[in-house]
Amino acid sequence: MTDIIKINEQTWRFEEEGVRFFLLTGKNQALLIDSGMMTPNARELAESVTDLPLQLLNTHADRDHIAGNAAFDWCWMHPSEGIVYHNIQKNPGAMRFVWEGDVLDLGERELEIIHLPGHTPGSIAVLDRKYRALISGDPIQTGNIYMFGLHRDLPSYVASLERLAARMDEFDAIYPSHAAFPVTPDLIPALIADARQVLNGEIEPEMREVHGQQIKACVCAHATFLINR
Repeated sequence: MTDIIKINEQTWRFEEEGVRFFLLTGKNQALLIDSGMMTPNARELAESVTDLPLQLLNTHADRDHIAGNAAFDWCWMHPSEGIVYHNIQKNPGAMRFVWEGDVLDLGERELEIIHLPGHTPGSIAVLDRKYRALISGDPIQTGNIYMFGLHRDLPSYVASLERLAARMDEFDAIYPSHAAFPVTPDLIPALIADARQVLNGEIEPEMREVHGQQIKACVCAHATFLINR
């Protein structure tokens, strides 16, 4: 069951169990940001809300963000996600690339792409200039932040958030894909501090089983970092 919740006149969030994705509309175009984990009919749900031409953008290629991608001929995504999207997730869908600083204009609603490598190489956030909101994907949240596996890198994550912290005056709210919704920009420096504690070995990890693997869980003040080293 996926709940559709209106945020404002041009924005909706789709709530699955454990993950959320978003629909944004402008004057001319609609954009679905991610397509869930258990919602292969994500496109149908989006089209029940708007009759504008619909495109899809993925914040990254983890499987809980791409369930409904097959209904689209192509999706916007950062090119660094291709190895995961096509080889690990075995998704044959075509990608059109977005890069740091690109702007998607839905018609009187500009969305800026911000590259945030670390959680995955091509993780992106979307800055909604009109509504001063940041749709953050997975890197900024109060839940479990996955940092285990070859395509994840905690030092890169910290560097990405430090760069984003310099732009905190450009948005008032953050819309994460997981856990609490919404969160405030001051979570960014808080997560930087948490991640630095993990990197410095200041957090005693506990062992957890995640997707059949034994993973170290570093429970910090604001989120839990799941690591394998």
